[in-house]
Amino acid sequence: MSTEAEDTCCARKSCCDSNSLALVYASLLARLWLAVRAIQTGVEKFSGTKSSDQIVKVDGAPNEEGLTAAGSLKVYALDNYHGVPAALMKKFEAEPLMMKFALPLYDKMLGPALILLGVGILLGIGYRTSLFLLGLLYISLTWGLILIKQDDGVSWLAAHMILIVAALALAQYNRLAILKKW
Repeated sequence: MSTEAEDTCCARKSCCDSNSLALVYASLLARLWLAVRAIQTGVEKFSGTKSSDQIVKVDGAPNEEGLTAAGSLKVYALDNYHGVPAALMKKFEAEPLMMKFALPLYDKMLGPALILLGVGILLGIGYRTSLFLLGLLYISLTWGLILIKQDDGVSWLAAHMILIVAALALAQYNRLAILKKW
């Protein structure tokens, strides 16, 4: 039989355990990394380059010969969106095990899905479920990369999966969440 004083002491120890704070920090770091990675990867699906010819200046003034220099600038726009890069799309289309009907859907949904899942993880909206869905998305990406023999990409996604598993294992230490049960 334990006394009330022992119960209070045990409850205080678990609350004030210094390792618990480290686990809270670990959960937060995993959460932030996975969220930033997913959001920025999704945003990059909207990037493109804009070319321009600029007049070469000599001593701050436009040159007299009309010389121009080609330059390019990275820009983000809805018109630039490609969920699957064109070079990979051709490889996927040539792969017999790739579901041809799903490829256009995947191309349209990949960027927005990454952004939404990243925001969900960042804000803690259904944190466990968002992590699980991001893991499923990475599994689907892994499957596609295996089909086209992109082993480096598979390795990178394996590292991401390890981080998702770690974040799920640390989810009980996640202190800032909306819909904490999920």
